Amino acid sequence: MVDLEVRSPLAPLRDGALERVARRQLRVQIATLEAQLSEALVTAFPHGPISTTVPAPGGPRVLNLGELEGVRDALADRVAGARAELEARGAAQERKRIALEKILLEPGRYKFARISQAELGVGGCGV
Repeated sequence: MVDLEVRSPLAPLRDGALERVARRQLRVQIATLEAQLSEALVTAFPHGPISTTVPAPGGPRVLNLGELEGVRDALADRVAGARAELEARGAAQERKRIALEKILLEPGRYKFARISQAELGVGGCGV
C-alpha cells in the first residue's frame, strides 16, 4: 500500500508562533496606516490642519491582539476621513478656480465678486 497522506511543507506553528505572526502583521499594517496619515497631514499643511488624532488604549503596555486590531481600525477610519477631507478641499478649490476664470472672462458681470488666494489653495494673502 502507498501512503497518500498529504503533509504540509511547513512545520505546524504553535499557538505562540501564530500570535507572533499576527502581531507582526498588525504592527506592519499600523505602521503603513500611520505613514499614510502623516502623508495626508503633510499634504494639507499650508491650507489648515486636518485631524490626525487616534485614541490610544490606556497607558504604556503591550497590547493584546484585540487592542492592536482596534488601533489599526481606528487608524484606517482616520486615514479615510483625512482623505475625504482633502478631497472635499480640492473640490472646493476647483470650484473657486472655475469661478475665478468666469470672473476674469466677464469682469463687468462679477463687479464685486471676491475670491481669496486661500480659497484657491494658493499660499499668501490677497484677494
